[in-house]
Amino acid sequence: MEKEIYIIRHCEAVGQPYEANLTKRGLHQANHLADFYSKIKIDQIISSPFLRAIQSIEPTSNEKKIDIVLDDRLSERMLSSIDLPDWLDKLEATFEDMELKFDGGESSQEATNRAISVIDEIIKSEKKSTIVVTHGNLMSLILKQFNEEFGFENWKKLSNPDIYLLKFKNNEFDCERLWQDC
Repeated sequence: MEKEIYIIRHCEAVGQPYEANLTKRGLHQANHLADFYSKIKIDQIISSPFLRAIQSIEPTSNEKKIDIVLDDRLSERMLSSIDLPDWLDKLEATFEDMELKFDGGESSQEATNRAISVIDEIIKSEKKSTIVVTHGNLMSLILKQFNEEFGFENWKKLSNPDIYLLKFKNNEFDCERLWQDC
């Protein structure tokens, strides 16, 4: 059975905390996502429990009358529990060394493993078409799993929101960017 997995990076938000809301522009983007999906058949929606991820997909959920399933494995990756003034350099290093880990943080490999466990469950399920809503770093790590050349520079080019489609058929996959920023 062919599977389509739409991986979405959340819309523009006011910040990084768990409870950060979407901006006014982000709310507009969420409605634009609903328009984007209006003619696409979707069987399920799985989202990070972070508020900005939920708010990003609520209009689509409401229009499609599909409940949003929250999954902690799609949560934002924590690079470190301490403030890292050079966090961007540190993040780049974690794309090169997947096992690199900072104080109280999660390695790229650990984050990849939890995210890919969601993707694996989707592939094994009876659902054909799934929306997965997550965060930029985790989205990049998922995509890197299917295209090892997807790296830090690709992460920097992601928009809020962004959409990539992973298609699986006969144990092969194809990955394509779908979103055109509005």
